[in-house]
Amino acid sequence: MLERLPDLVNGDANLTWRGRGLTTTFLIAVGEAEWLVRIVSGKVAEVTRGPFGMVSWSFALRGTREGWDKFWQPVPPPYYQDIFGLLRQGELRCEGDLLPLWRDMMYIKGLLAALRGNGVPT
Repeated sequence: MLERLPDLVNGDANLTWRGRGLTTTFLIAVGEAEWLVRIVSGKVAEVTRGPFGMVSWSFALRGTREGWDKFWQPVPPPYYQDIFGLLRQGELRCEGDLLPLWRDMMYIKGLLAALRGNGVPT
């Protein structure tokens, strides 16, 4: 399902404008499943599904399957509407160089929210 990110994000002019200064590769983990997301100037250039032997990323968002299931509902329950809620509930860990995450937090939050109502990655 994360493979749909290029279509969902790149078609949103406001979101890509918000992320226009971001070029990075980051990892999203949903339980044991992992994806690398490569962003170039605010556009999703590539999404690659793991498993990965050796991989390089700037930051990682490692969440439980249950937490992401709630986050990606069309209308998430309280404390699951935002990645900070996932952190607070102990359902998410952030790792690596967090500067790109913090600097472009609104873009990353919009990118992740674009998946709402589109099913949960398997």
